[in-house]
Amino acid sequence: MHPLISISNLSKTYESGFQALKNVNLEIRKGEILAMLGPNGAGKTTLISIICGIVNPSAGTVTIAGNDIIRDFRATRSMIGLVPQELTTDAFETVWATTRFSRRLFGKRSDPAFLEKVLRDLSLWDKKDDMLMTLSGGMKRRVLIAKALSHEPEILFLDEPTAGVDVELRKDMWRLVETLRESGVTVILTTHYIEEAEAIADRVAVINHGEIILVEDKAELMRKLGKKQLTLELHKKLDSVPNRLSTYGLELASEGMQLIYTYDIHADRTGITALLADLAKSRIKFRDLKTTQSSLEDIFVTLVKEPT
Repeated sequence: MHPLISISNLSKTYESGFQALKNVNLEIRKGEILAMLGPNGAGKTTLISIICGIVNPSAGTVTIAGNDIIRDFRATRSMIGLVPQELTTDAFETVWATTRFSRRLFGKRSDPAFLEKVLRDLSLWDKKDDMLMTLSGGMKRRVLIAKALSHEPEILFLDEPTAGVDVELRKDMWRLVETLRESGVTVILTTHYIEEAEAIADRVAVINHGEIILVEDKAELMRKLGKKQLTLELHKKLDSVPNRLSTYGLELASEGMQLIYTYDIHADRTGITALLADLAKSRIKFRDLKTTQSSLEDIFVTLVKEPT
């Protein structure tokens, strides 16, 4: 299957000399949810802005369904809905008027029933006659999503869509994202709420210093880079790990009151049984044990950590 969005050797250098993107290559599949993770200034917003036709690239190409974003800009832009980070709305417009206007900008025929459904899905229907200036920040962000969906795009970009949004509104948004995916809409989101990417994304792309450093199916990423740890709460403090236990790569923590063993849950043998036997031989007693598994956030922090 051909990718819906194909990005090839894409670079962007601003007039100041700052290089925001460096030879980015990325393919995005139709109907997937791709989470783009990266620290502030990594290049996420620049990449989205180029794909959406807001910023011109310095080099490279982007095609959407085979259409070049520069040469065939009318065709590509009509396929895209964008929810930007900034709350940019006309303060004196009503929710209904601004959503209807956004639909007409793309030459779509009037469809009040569709717009009503969008507003209801976003819990905005009872606010349809309210001026935007009277809405809370979270409601204004919902309006931005309604505007982005008003022309029935095939691709939806969400650039930090839940920034400043309370938990209840956030959950509503992610339910809507799931519904959109089920209807065939491709969703690309950037987020600082990594637990959300972990919950709903199909794939994860990590960008740092303007470069894509990893693109992977979420489940496969966590299988490859995730780790599991066994933490043993000791009866007595240890000053150091005995030599006979050195092969396990144990870590002393909590001022010698914990032993931490990191292992691969997918290996044929975890080594836990042997470890416990050797602890007994070394007369090291523990009063409790627990296991923890690394999250997507742990993996992300590891990937973007500056080399020391």
